[in-house]
Amino acid sequence: MRNSYSVPSVFEHNNSNLAMVSQDLINGLRLYIDDVPYIVGNLALSEGLSPHRTVNAAPSEVDYQILFQTALLLASYKNNRPLVVTTGFPFSTYQVNKGVAVDLLKRTHRIDFDMSSFTNKGRTEMKVDVVSVEVLPEMMGNIVALRKGETKASGNFFVISLGYGTCEAVLSTENGIVQRTAISIQGLQYALDLFIKDLGLQYNLGLKNEKQIEQAFMNNYIMLNRRKIDILDIRRNVLNMYYKDVISPNLRRVFTDADFTKASKMYITGGGALYMELVENFYKEFEGICNIEVVENPLTLTSVGYCLHSVDVNGGDVNTAVGIDIGNSNTVVTQYEDVNLESGNLRFK
Repeated sequence: MRNSYSVPSVFEHNNSNLAMVSQDLINGLRLYIDDVPYIVGNLALSEGLSPHRTVNAAPSEVDYQILFQTALLLASYKNNRPLVVTTGFPFSTYQVNKGVAVDLLKRTHRIDFDMSSFTNKGRTEMKVDVVSVEVLPEMMGNIVALRKGETKASGNFFVISLGYGTCEAVLSTENGIVQRTAISIQGLQYALDLFIKDLGLQYNLGLKNEKQIEQAFMNNYIMLNRRKIDILDIRRNVLNMYYKDVISPNLRRVFTDADFTKASKMYITGGGALYMELVENFYKEFEGICNIEVVENPLTLTSVGYCLHSVDVNGGDVNTAVGIDIGNSNTVVTQYEDVNLESGNLRFK
């Protein structure tokens, strides 16, 4: 059985005693990097003062190392075996990061972590052997998942990935991608920046950091000074502005009439696919031109594609295949498992 699970891509240096504050590993992640303790993901959001992350971090940066070790820990916690890992980067940073990532990630990792947040055990170490690393453009992960996963997409189609750090688009054909159409542009962070400015004109945001406001952006309201503030209208306005000022002009630049002659379907994925206010703009612009389909699991599609690629390069062996998508909003791990992890310490949503 193939499972995907994720944690928010945030962390914070934290020395506090956090004994038994969560129910399982995925909600109680605490790692040590060079003997410095970091709380990660949901634990950082619940116990941290200012959880953060760097957008599009390079493999050599500590931000990336924390999240990659987190992913390896989640993949190996119940079944520690050698791993064949596929991961990726946006088109804009793929060439720069590909070789560096392979050099840094293909090795034996010693993951130093603390289990006291969800068990009566303490600090321990796990050795994880990454025997092979494949690095793809992120959009190739989406395309592999669409063509070889449950969707079974065929023929020619457009793919739009609405990520937090980058929005990417490409035309995929049965012969491969059309490189001319492959673009990386500003992601949802552009809309979030507009949201923060507009909200700040009306309310005192206090000391709320970007991640806290992003969490509110995903909801229909924000709590400010013990008041529940409806943010739907502001969110709709900034998402419409983001589409009009950033997404649409760039799609017009790279997708030609000839491309729409070749392909009549467009798949929408990524975290932005969860905002119907944003997706509606695609329906309006491409009505009568191509059919729009929001993928079933937009947050995990890339990771699923990576995992399927790992299976391919591993000669069909699913036991060691792992896909790791270190996104700017969430880090997602996909693997095949033979055990029911929901009855153990690691619970999947």
